[in-house]
Amino acid sequence: MAYKTVNPYTNEVVKEYPYATQEQIESALSNANDLYNKWKLEVPQSRAKQLHEIADLMRQNSDDLAKTMVTDMGKLLREAKGEVELCAMIADYFADHGAELLKTKKLETIATGDAQVKKHPLGTLLMVEPWNFPYYQIMRVFAPNFMVGNPMLLKHAAITPGSALAFEKIVKDSSAPDASLTNLFLNYDQVSDVIADPRIQGVALTGSERGGRSVAKAAGFNLKKNTMELGGTDSFIVLDDADIDEVTKIAWRARLYNAGQVCTSSKRFIVADNLYDQFVAKLKENFAKGKPGDPMDNQTTLAPMNSEKAKDKLQSQVDEAIEKGATLAYGNEPVDLSGQFFQPTILTDIKPDNPAYSEEMFGPVAQVYKVSSEQEAIDLANDSDLGLGGIVFSGDPKRGEKVASKIETGMVFVNNFMVSLPELPFGGVKNSGYGREMSDLGLNAFVNEQLIVTATKPNMDNLAGGLVATDPE
Repeated sequence: MAYKTVNPYTNEVVKEYPYATQEQIESALSNANDLYNKWKLEVPQSRAKQLHEIADLMRQNSDDLAKTMVTDMGKLLREAKGEVELCAMIADYFADHGAELLKTKKLETIATGDAQVKKHPLGTLLMVEPWNFPYYQIMRVFAPNFMVGNPMLLKHAAITPGSALAFEKIVKDSSAPDASLTNLFLNYDQVSDVIADPRIQGVALTGSERGGRSVAKAAGFNLKKNTMELGGTDSFIVLDDADIDEVTKIAWRARLYNAGQVCTSSKRFIVADNLYDQFVAKLKENFAKGKPGDPMDNQTTLAPMNSEKAKDKLQSQVDEAIEKGATLAYGNEPVDLSGQFFQPTILTDIKPDNPAYSEEMFGPVAQVYKVSSEQEAIDLANDSDLGLGGIVFSGDPKRGEKVASKIETGMVFVNNFMVSLPELPFGGVKNSGYGREMSDLGLNAFVNEQLIVTATKPNMDNLAGGLVATDPE
């Protein structure tokens, strides 16, 4: 029973689930393929009403959906409700704009005839999604591809099976075809087998580098298009002219949201030397305000981590960082509660030879670095194998924007908290992955962009010098 919900606040085993059978997998693939063959004859507008209905059902069931998420992985209830609303917003956005974004595009060309690119669905997709945002990670792929006409199979994280089933139920309770999204509790070998199946035409993964490499290898071997959203060691750069009061209002939230278990959390705070002491003092003060407790209680401000395994890994990373020379500026003390709580912690004086310098710490641990120049801040931010997101604070927004453009990541926010919205592309570079989700870029990630050139009659006279027609033997 590899899939099971263990409430990280009570440590109670709530429910266990068996792996999918071969019959279930075959049924899911067959039904999805049948739906793809139906959808490819329809226009995207025909699905907009169904996607709006899914958004409405998410809002109507917000309380139950949120509580399922909290039980699965420990998220604060108010954060869970916010995630449900974001999912509804994403569904509404693509229902409203998907058809327009998928319109045929006419091309200017010297070729004889009218050239255009038509956008068709690609086929059934496999989603491999993580536990930290159990619904949002699904909706990010589901909503745009529903409009495109790509049915989807879902392999969710082993610790969030309740959330996977809850999302699937919302789709099935709507008037959308059941095969639009099918959840399967797959093991690793089954994932590879599904990717290899000729009815699968693409794979979207959000997860760890290790998981990404494994799935990308299987997708590449089988020549399946794929997108990868992996980890991040995102920088929060504080330039020497920044408003320290505004900076410190956002810095602690950027690290502790979702108990710090966010790919785009600010993990490395790179602070100008004239503001460094103030920054560290204020971060300590704000971290100390965290109130651990029942994530269902609105008075709780610090949620437990998702599992004992995750907590133990983070603890070993912190212990090793300190052993290798990092300074413990705050935290790293046991929390006297039975759940998987980790006290917010601040590490400083981390040198390049310290393992913490290059590792992603997926939890409420902040690394703070002191720099003496703008260029040093940029160099430090870019000294990472990962490149997902980042934040830059400056008293001059234009200066902040200039610095942001030099950061080697897929996303940077200037003088602002990092946000995720359906109209904004999401994704990274380097070992943080490739491809984008959401926005028009995400909508077109798994689309057959088919070129059609139509001439009223064959005419070879207008070809430019040096161009020849292809004449098959």
